[in-house]
Amino acid sequence: MARDRRKAILEGAARLIARRGVRGLRMEELAAEAGVSTALIYYHFKDRAGTLRHTLEFISDRAGRYTSDGDFTAEPHDARHELEQSLLLEFQDTPEVRENSTAWGELRASAIFEPELRGDLASATLAWIHEVAALLSRIQPTAAAPALTASAERLTGLLEGLRTRWLSGALPLSHARRLVKEALSIEIQHLSH
Repeated sequence: MARDRRKAILEGAARLIARRGVRGLRMEELAAEAGVSTALIYYHFKDRAGTLRHTLEFISDRAGRYTSDGDFTAEPHDARHELEQSLLLEFQDTPEVRENSTAWGELRASAIFEPELRGDLASATLAWIHEVAALLSRIQPTAAAPALTASAERLTGLLEGLRTRWLSGALPLSHARRLVKEALSIEIQHLSH
């Protein structure tokens, strides 16, 4: 029961952040959104900063689930296909992905003004970079670790930028997905040299 309420709070925080931004997140509104008392929020997360940190973790975990739930059974050992699908699953026109991506962007932007988010955001970003680098190493096993990390940093940075443009209506979804595929091809070719 406590776990369900904790999850309801995190889901509510993600929804509110996606709708109104981090600066607009008020504990009273979060309590109403999640159907709990403000005291319960403070019990689980201590303060607003703790709520934001745990929401960032929740959003990152949720993204990990929907980007790894792809159907990789057709070619189980094709690392390129697996990586491409994982990156493209960041661009799904579904309410969950839109909400998650918007909230992630809001939390990233807020870290500029809220230093307490920086460490957790850096850790989540680094974990993502390492996941992408590990898949790239399966595609190009002879590539040096620093080169793999640099490629992963470029790809994840590009994804965040493209996702922001897509969510803001500046870039059609199909074009964003095409750019991701092209960038992946360029990075793989770069690693082969």
